[in-house]
Amino acid sequence: MGQKPVVLVAASDPLRSVTLGGLVPGSELRPVSDTESLLREAHLTPPDVVVLYTDTPSKLPLPDVLTMLRSRPELAHTRWLAVGTQGLGPLLQAGADALMSDTTPSEALATQVQTMLDRVRQGRELAERHQLMQRRMESWEHEERVRDQLVHMLVHDLKNPITAVLGLLEVVGEDERMPEDMRELLDLAREETQHLLHLSVNMLDVRKIQAGKMKLNTELVFASKLLEVIEQARGDVGAGLRERHLRVDIPQSIRPVYADPEILRRIYANLLSNAMKHTTTGGVITVLAQERGQELLCSIRDDGEGIPAEDIPNLFAAFEQSRLTLHGRFDTGMGLAFCKLAVEGHGGQIWVESERGRGATFYFTLPLEAETDDDDFVELLS
Repeated sequence: MGQKPVVLVAASDPLRSVTLGGLVPGSELRPVSDTESLLREAHLTPPDVVVLYTDTPSKLPLPDVLTMLRSRPELAHTRWLAVGTQGLGPLLQAGADALMSDTTPSEALATQVQTMLDRVRQGRELAERHQLMQRRMESWEHEERVRDQLVHMLVHDLKNPITAVLGLLEVVGEDERMPEDMRELLDLAREETQHLLHLSVNMLDVRKIQAGKMKLNTELVFASKLLEVIEQARGDVGAGLRERHLRVDIPQSIRPVYADPEILRRIYANLLSNAMKHTTTGGVITVLAQERGQELLCSIRDDGEGIPAEDIPNLFAAFEQSRLTLHGRFDTGMGLAFCKLAVEGHGGQIWVESERGRGATFYFTLPLEAETDDDDFVELLS
């Protein structure tokens, strides 16, 4: 069992403590005869409640004594009840939590003390919970820092050798003496190495965005630039995409969006890679964009096997992916997690619609540039 709550009764008459003690069961009431004793007792055992009568003998003004006591950190949870006929106003200004007349019946005084004890208990429980949460938060922040450092170290240690391997594969691929059957294996090795590079970079960028450390270099992206970004993303995905039919429909009439072209390229590369992963050779992947109010609605649709409904809610979480895939390639799920964070960083939204056996469509929105007068638009283009 825990310790009993402590109530100090500062008064010239010690019988007041005895009378009150019989009315507040489960508490330890201690009489103090003057403010010097009160200062000493409060220092030795921080009380839960102090009943301070205005007739308590004191060498200092009672309001000054109360101000002094309230400034002590160890008495932060203590409640103060001033009791008397005169001098209650200055005590209230000095920090008393409640005032009562010394003619109040003892039962009413005991009820007030019990209410204060309950509030002190609740306050201390809340403080303990806050401290516990604070410790957990500090522990979590420490783990996050360690994880960030580990991810950063791993990615940077991996990028250089992966990039070197890609360069060597490019050199070997340019050799005309390479047999055709070996060239297919070389293309596969190059594609998988590129995929490995994407996995590591996505992992680092997801951590950066979550930590608020990735800054977007936004600019006006017109339809022609958007087509260029999609074409670059197509090249990033690798040779496997050439075995699917890719259809791109971006109307030249769409208004520009404010976006970071490089991040937009990564979004498309990840979504195209995901679509390729879910379609067989000869499958169709369609990339569309159209204005919808003040947004540009972009979509990547495939005619693959679709995504099970139970997989969709967690699809954009790191280390989550659909369990139904046509290929055995390992994936961390960081690609879609990156897409979600990057799209939301642009002020847009991303979601997926899918039906088993009928493919999947990933949608994301980007805020459109506000409409301008025709003359201003022509001036902007010139």
